[in-house]
Amino acid sequence: MASAERTIFHVDMDAFFVSVEELFDPTLKGKPVVVGGQAHERGVVSAASYAARKFGVHSAMPLRTAAKLCPQAVFVDGHPEWYREYSGKVFEVLNRFSPKLEMVSIDEAYVDMTGTERLHGPPMRAAHALHEVMKATTQLNCSIGIGTSRLIAKVCSDQAKPNGVLYILPGGESAFLAPLDVRKIPGVGKVMEKRLQDQGIRKVGDLAARDDRWLKQNFGALGLALAGKSRGLDAGAWFDGEIGVDEGPRSVSHEHTFNNDIAEAQVLEAMLARLSEMVCRRLREQNLHARTLQLKLRYTDFTTITRARTLEQPTAVDSEVFAAIRELFRANWNRGAVRLLGVHAAHFDEESEQLSLEGRTAHDKWNQALSAADRLREKFGENTISLATGMKARFRERTHENPAALPGEKKDT
Repeated sequence: MASAERTIFHVDMDAFFVSVEELFDPTLKGKPVVVGGQAHERGVVSAASYAARKFGVHSAMPLRTAAKLCPQAVFVDGHPEWYREYSGKVFEVLNRFSPKLEMVSIDEAYVDMTGTERLHGPPMRAAHALHEVMKATTQLNCSIGIGTSRLIAKVCSDQAKPNGVLYILPGGESAFLAPLDVRKIPGVGKVMEKRLQDQGIRKVGDLAARDDRWLKQNFGALGLALAGKSRGLDAGAWFDGEIGVDEGPRSVSHEHTFNNDIAEAQVLEAMLARLSEMVCRRLREQNLHARTLQLKLRYTDFTTITRARTLEQPTAVDSEVFAAIRELFRANWNRGAVRLLGVHAAHFDEESEQLSLEGRTAHDKWNQALSAADRLREKFGENTISLATGMKARFRERTHENPAALPGEKKDT
């Protein structure tokens, strides 16, 4: 279907983590709130209320920096189990409007509304109805961007915040984008922004005015993707895919930064056990088996090493992943104090056909047991059940945008 005929919604929940916290603690409303940990802890801000943002606090900022900018803020550890519950409610609302949708994070989604006019009316009427149903069902506000592409819809929802709707009519994409800073284009980060500015490109209109050949010469394949985005097209990376078509992740990882540097082997290995469990949960959730495992280890002075191992048989079993990671750790740790640990899995494959019948039966039993444990964790939190080694780790589930059990993800049945 031609892009001019498409109607794409980008629905972004407003200050989602903070808003959910306010539902359970109404005294937080109107206050500067920071979700992600306490003011004295290491780690970063997961979300900030609009009142906190006025002081310059934003997501991914170190918690300690946020405390300096806004010392009067209320710091909240976060409740991932609440966020998953309300993300599920959001998904259910969106699914009423169109079955062709994709939750791209815990609090945002693309919804293809093409061809739904007879059911929901024209785009603006449908958007206002969605607003009302979302508020009535979840008690949460959302911002909705509408366009002929995902890119336009996403930029629109950002411009519509908070609690607004912005619709760019077909044909108006270039005029809408032209006066915006190039940083507003999804995928343009600080580094790319600097590279573009060095070439005199500060607005999206400046980018659109450049010749495609020049962009390719200076920025390679990414330059052509930027050219398409500057005209409002879905170009490059996951924008090339279709809404709702799950191509699966290229890797799965979990990291943990200690509040105080640790040099005790037992404590470090306990944390690696917990991280291995969390990685395996994500693997099982998407019916993946990892062949390559990687350890990430960062010392007090920020020196960071990564060590990887390729397994003979791909796996998603906690104990097998932890055994390999622990072996890497013991072979490479220099006994110094550790600031951060990480476990990374990649190169996914089907479970090996080379397993013996006995081995396959054992794997099936492990997967059944671990899947049951996953369901308990999803309902009651990550600390509900753990390997014996991992139980020694003092671990708080990190609040982030892409947790396990994201609504709409395909589960292994």
